[in-house]
Amino acid sequence: MDFKLTEEQLMIQRAAREFAQQQCLPGVIERDEHQKFPKEQVEQLADLGFLGMMASTDYGGAGMDTISYVIAMEEISKVDASVSVAMSVNNSLVCWGLEHYATEEQKKKYLTPLAQGKKDGTLYIGAFLLSEPEAGSDATHQHTSAIDKGDHYLVNGVKNWITNGSTASVYLVMAQTDASKGPKGINAFIIEKNTPGITVGAKENKLGIRGSDTHAVSFMDVKVPKENRIGADGFGFTFAMKTLNGGRIGIAAQALGIASGAYELALAYSKQRQSFGKPIHEHQAIQFKLAEMATRIQSARLLCYHAAWEKDNGLDYTTSAAMAKLHASDTAMWVATEAVQVHGGYGFVKEYHVERLMRDAKITQIYEGTSEIQKMVIGRNITK
Repeated sequence: MDFKLTEEQLMIQRAAREFAQQQCLPGVIERDEHQKFPKEQVEQLADLGFLGMMASTDYGGAGMDTISYVIAMEEISKVDASVSVAMSVNNSLVCWGLEHYATEEQKKKYLTPLAQGKKDGTLYIGAFLLSEPEAGSDATHQHTSAIDKGDHYLVNGVKNWITNGSTASVYLVMAQTDASKGPKGINAFIIEKNTPGITVGAKENKLGIRGSDTHAVSFMDVKVPKENRIGADGFGFTFAMKTLNGGRIGIAAQALGIASGAYELALAYSKQRQSFGKPIHEHQAIQFKLAEMATRIQSARLLCYHAAWEKDNGLDYTTSAAMAKLHASDTAMWVATEAVQVHGGYGFVKEYHVERLMRDAKITQIYEGTSEIQKMVIGRNITK
């Protein structure tokens, strides 16, 4: 068992850290304040090859391993989780799902520009449309319908909480074709955003990841060619669940980064702030907080790396991905809250960044499967 990162992985880490500090940190508070989508930063991710990190070079991707992806996600999430979530969705949910389950024609048409993050010189990213107003944790009850019309489907319905909702060029949409079959009647479709009948709602006014482009997306008699269905008839729910397994590694890495960023800020502040005649990190109360932060973060990091390693080695990573997301998201929330406490009154002030990281941390316990859902996945797998 080798815990040492390879030279390539260290190079990825340095590149991601430099990008986060030089390109994401300037203006991050203002983007959060004004809910501004970090388009320029996401375009730079495309230039770095970070929007298709794990996609094959045959389709314009970088062909990297999942551990490299986790490393990059952690470094970027330390600074701006609104940037990293756009990266996570495009990598884990969109590119990975297409590469593993799309036809060759679909890959050439959609995966190649998505993995590159650009088409004809402009930003080209994807979105994953599963959640609905009445289908969150229980994703089996899809109300969005896709009626088979012979050579095409007609899609009607509403999707909620869609990351990259207005920015994406391509949607991967789960819809019910035959309600009598339950989950086996669900299909997955590739739908271009400019297709007639699609309406993007107002941007959600969120607690955290405020720069992230989160919208509801409505479909009214949207005509989708038969060749845009992913997999066989009824494969949609299986496609969604298999794809979400990898997505959980991405969100676990995001949570890890939020925790690491908050810890690093708290550690630096504790060395600068004087109280009772000495730096506060010399007080046992603060030392204990920092010690527990560091320990929880390292355990979360190892869970993320293990899930990524299982994925890269073709093993079943369902349980390990759920464990990584569960622990890393809880760690992010706890560490960020304690980082605010270490900063005292300054922790409540935007310019010190930790209050934003605390707000950003909360969503990692909710999206791509709540913590309760992760416990259900883990419980079912360890008891079967």
